[in-house]
Amino acid sequence: MTEVIRAAGDRALLVAPTGGIADLAAALRNRDVPGVEDVLPAAETLLVTLDSPNDAERVRRALGELLEEAADDVSRGTLSRNDFPEPLVIPVRYDGVDLDDVARLLNLSTAEVVAAHTSTTWHCGFVGFAPGFGYLESADHRLTVPRRDQARTAIPAGAVALAGGYTAVYPRSTPGGWRLIGHTDLRMWDVDRDPPALIQAGSAVRFVEADA
Repeated sequence: MTEVIRAAGDRALLVAPTGGIADLAAALRNRDVPGVEDVLPAAETLLVTLDSPNDAERVRRALGELLEEAADDVSRGTLSRNDFPEPLVIPVRYDGVDLDDVARLLNLSTAEVVAAHTSTTWHCGFVGFAPGFGYLESADHRLTVPRRDQARTAIPAGAVALAGGYTAVYPRSTPGGWRLIGHTDLRMWDVDRDPPALIQAGSAVRFVEADA
């Protein structure tokens, strides 16, 4: 398993596991390994920042153990995400301007798109693009659609969107190329709140259809 762990400068390690990045990040945080300053999951890698270059070997060994434990869980079929807390529930009005296009791309009715979006628990694999923007993934991949050919110059805060197998809620008004299927009134990012982001890496999320 050590072949997927690479040095990233002298104060970080880059891990490229075959899957389960959010699980690995959560396990590393829970284990509280000495020498780990920060853990940053991305789509296909996990960047582990170290307190000091002297911590590299100790953290590398801990990562190797976690990767082997994860492989054992997969081989035994016991891998579970039940360690995550109760899902964050996000009420959504499914009135996005791209909802019909999404249904057409997936060969579904709009009602079936909404049913698929609300019937699964999504997990935040990583955050990025903008503060509070969480990339939420689902195990069944039913709602995988491409980004728009042309990005919009402004997408309002609270827009719920799909792209590339992920769903997300725009935490503030920004340009963007994801396909909009609805909106929520929840504030996804608030600097006066602790923590400011409602969705963080590892968060579980469930969408529900809001009352009209």
